[in-house]
Amino acid sequence: MFGYQGKILRVNLTDGKISEEKINEKFVEKWLGTRGFGIYYLLKEIDPKVDPFSPENKIIYATGPLTGTTAPTGGRYMVITKSPLTGYIAMANSGGFFGAELKFAGWDAIIVEGQAEHPVYLYINDDQVELRDASHLWGKVVSETEEKLKEEVEDKKVHIASIGPAGENLSRIAAVMNDEHRAAARGGVGAVMGSKKLKAIVVRGHKRVEVADRVRFTSVVKEKITKLKNDPVAGGGLPNYGTAILVNIINQNGLYPTRNFQDSQFEYAEEQSGEAMSAKYLVRNKPCYACPIGCGRVNKLPTLGVTEGPEYESTWALGAHLGINDLASIIEANHLADEYGFDTISLGGTLATAMELWEKGLLKPEDVGEDAPPFRWGNTEVLHYYIEKMAYRKGFGDILAEGGYRLAEKFNGVEYFMGVKKQELPAYDPRGAEGHGLGYATNNRGGCHIKQYMISPEILGYPYKMDPHDISDEKIKMVIVFQDLTALIDAAGLCVFTTFGLGADDYRDMLNAALGWDLTTEDYLKIGERIWNAERLFNIKAGLDPLKEDTLPKRLLEEPVRNGPNKGYVVRLKEMLPRYYKLRGWTEEGQITEEKIKELGLDEF
Repeated sequence: MFGYQGKILRVNLTDGKISEEKINEKFVEKWLGTRGFGIYYLLKEIDPKVDPFSPENKIIYATGPLTGTTAPTGGRYMVITKSPLTGYIAMANSGGFFGAELKFAGWDAIIVEGQAEHPVYLYINDDQVELRDASHLWGKVVSETEEKLKEEVEDKKVHIASIGPAGENLSRIAAVMNDEHRAAARGGVGAVMGSKKLKAIVVRGHKRVEVADRVRFTSVVKEKITKLKNDPVAGGGLPNYGTAILVNIINQNGLYPTRNFQDSQFEYAEEQSGEAMSAKYLVRNKPCYACPIGCGRVNKLPTLGVTEGPEYESTWALGAHLGINDLASIIEANHLADEYGFDTISLGGTLATAMELWEKGLLKPEDVGEDAPPFRWGNTEVLHYYIEKMAYRKGFGDILAEGGYRLAEKFNGVEYFMGVKKQELPAYDPRGAEGHGLGYATNNRGGCHIKQYMISPEILGYPYKMDPHDISDEKIKMVIVFQDLTALIDAAGLCVFTTFGLGADDYRDMLNAALGWDLTTEDYLKIGERIWNAERLFNIKAGLDPLKEDTLPKRLLEEPVRNGPNKGYVVRLKEMLPRYYKLRGWTEEGQITEEKIKELGLDEF
């Protein structure tokens, strides 16, 4: 098979057994990679109702067929498991170099099952695979973990995926970190890794990924890179200013959530924009493997030294979401989040929930302790005080480590939790982009923007401009296309930022050239549709009640935007959701029909 190494590594942490399994052409044609592989094995091998922290849950690290090739952004991998945050599917994507290195080592995916008796790490050097003791690494932050592991294996060229103290202590908002600052963040995947006492995976590879026709593939790749470099976003805004170039754009369009979505514009947005960051702190940009875009930021603070990030979402989550405007404090907080291993979106969302509970009088000084800083909007002390407390579950940090929903539930203020399916929402107020709101409500992993980035057509004009307040069938169909296309891009092993310049036909061209297939664009989108529906099937088997949980916070449905371009708007979800279900081929109750299950070949589950 071209594009694949043809092997999956299975590691049982309970008995220490390590085995190799082959994958065949029929399997990859149906599931392609990453999310596809992950959902297949979860549906086949675990009870969807399993406790996410039990040995019976499995965690899968999977690449795609274009991971490790020269395809633009071909370095992505995904971590797939049952989420301890939502109780449903978690599929977290990351860049950097770890995914490509895993492919170079000869593996398409790793399935980790069981639970170790003591902390361990997995060492992979091509076909040499060992479980090694990690007791001496437990409790260490991510950078120190990577440094010590590189010394221990005597190889500075290894690439490492690990957890920080947040994952070790089972924070439901913990990330899996790789290459120090890259994060497979959402859904609490780091906590599942921690529950298995797996501190890290260390990988070194010396093989190559073979493609069907290297001359043709190289030609196709060059053509797609040219398209990306000529695009004003992928070739201009992102490399020059990073993802935080969106700060001013989203704020000016009136959907930059401020103080826990109470407002939709932040008065200090310009001070924490990508332009401001570049002017004050930028050392250079830093691309992931095979990336012609290079949106990553290397910044330098006088008090901290050199660090990476933050990206747009982190800048917002640790800034405007909390009413904080000090960019230096945001950069420092992002660094701490990387070190302790947190999902920054959920971290900021949890702290924003606490701030509104404080504002409303539901969270009081006696609840958090005398020495703790007050949860007042704009208080930067909250960031630096609580990130460490949350990672080690110290004091009130123990409650915060559970995430925003459980915090709000404990203090009788669930209406102040801004999330979907118990996962905190990201940096776009859907009252200013209603298709995006439909995407939030129906997303398989809960509050998430990136699995159907409707900001592209509704705000940025990709592939064409759509009225953000249009809720016609055309808009709903576009949400579905974005969901299926993103599943395809993820499964291929590429970054969704390539959609700034590339369309569905471009992904078809690269995949066909690499794999030696002759599939149509529609064939590939069908793979994406299969993955989306399989994830939905897992969630339903796990207990999802669509009519209750495919929804948004009450604030976004009933409280109109107070000022700015979207003043007076709410998300008209009730008018869109029934038509979404119908256009998906599901029942009026949001269940997948038997006809759709058979059409997509999901009847084996």
